[in-house]
Amino acid sequence: MAKEHQYKQKVIWTGNTGKDTTSYKDYKRDFEISIPHKAVIAGSSDPAFLGDPTKHNPEDLFLSSLSTCHMLWYLHFCAESGIQVVRYEDQPIGILTEEKSGAGQFTKITLQPTVWIRNSELMTLATELHTKANAYCFIAKSIRIPVHHEPIILIAL
Repeated sequence: MAKEHQYKQKVIWTGNTGKDTTSYKDYKRDFEISIPHKAVIAGSSDPAFLGDPTKHNPEDLFLSSLSTCHMLWYLHFCAESGIQVVRYEDQPIGILTEEKSGAGQFTKITLQPTVWIRNSELMTLATELHTKANAYCFIAKSIRIPVHHEPIILIAL
């Protein structure tokens, strides 16, 4: 039987400058994400859409969610397979294509994890487990574009 997990949060627009949304440039794109017992995340839209460049934007958070979900599944499968991961870093890249109308979507996402492991004889398996992690990642399974992977596996010294 399938298990359900519910996630709740509160998103508050904090960008009312006193002019409400009387025109496109009269308000800030700032917001806060509040989740019980966790630090508040201050956000804004991408600077290309009049946002604050010092704050996280939805596109950043989406890409981070995908990357971290993949990483956590990958570490899980490595632990199950006897692969000792010493360090994991990812530099994911997401390409968002904006249409003439202003609508848009991510058209390409590439995860580029560099993973340091202790077991040199398990490098091939360590690479293959990225495919398995992608198949289990809740976020990757919830989106409609494929997620590409360009992993680099190194031996930890």
